[in-house]
Amino acid sequence: MTTVEENASVSPDEAIATAKEKASTDKGTYDAHFRVWRGDAEGGELVDYTVEVNEGEVILDIIHRLQATQAGDLAVRWNCKAGKCGSCSAEVNGRPRLMCMTRMSTFGPDDVITVTPLRTFPVMKDLVTDVSYNYKKAQEVPAFAPPPGLGLGEYRMAQVDVERSQEFRKCIECFLCQNVCHVIRDHEENKEAFSGPRFLMRIAELDMHPLDALDRQHSAQEDHGLGMCNITKCCTEVCPEHIKITDNALIPLKERVADRKYDPLVWLGSKIRRRPS
Repeated sequence: MTTVEENASVSPDEAIATAKEKASTDKGTYDAHFRVWRGDAEGGELVDYTVEVNEGEVILDIIHRLQATQAGDLAVRWNCKAGKCGSCSAEVNGRPRLMCMTRMSTFGPDDVITVTPLRTFPVMKDLVTDVSYNYKKAQEVPAFAPPPGLGLGEYRMAQVDVERSQEFRKCIECFLCQNVCHVIRDHEENKEAFSGPRFLMRIAELDMHPLDALDRQHSAQEDHGLGMCNITKCCTEVCPEHIKITDNALIPLKERVADRKYDPLVWLGSKIRRRPS
């Protein structure tokens, strides 16, 4: 209990400051310690900032406040702020995340929050990286090819076939799975031969399509480096859309490739010519 003597020793200004601090805390407002990577392709460093945080905010809100109040030249990529464009990907305390979907309430008021650019891709400026590698790999995956002689409006497929690959269409191309995949994260030299989980998932989606006429399995192995994936599931763990990339796309695709390449019965069946009907 506070004594009369203790109250007497507190000045009016100190009492007002204490009251304001208590009211601010009660409303969920506090000052957070942020460490943000600043620099460009030539190099950079982590810079410390103290930024106000209000109740209900996300990391991207704090980065915007930092731009507005202390670091007007801070570069950050963002668009929808709703977890659907994938633009604001970064690493928060070492974990790849969408800044707009990472709530400040997951951290304590005394935590130091470190925000750095995606490590797998070249830095352009501050939190913005050059993700053109992903667009190059996207162009290397041929589009859906219907069977010859089948026109638009003549496609027929079962609902179960639609549902099987529908999960993969939730991808927002935030490239967090690409960033965390150690095949390219730790080995720059693998980027030429390996397309990464996002685009191997796209190939798996097309391979599951009953009307797609291209040989996706051979292409996945020979052109996109499927054999380099060792299914650690790190891509699945960081997916903001909760797509089971490893279990539902990469492993089934690997199984079909292995069956085709090494199963003697499958190999024999591929060599036997069908009689003309």
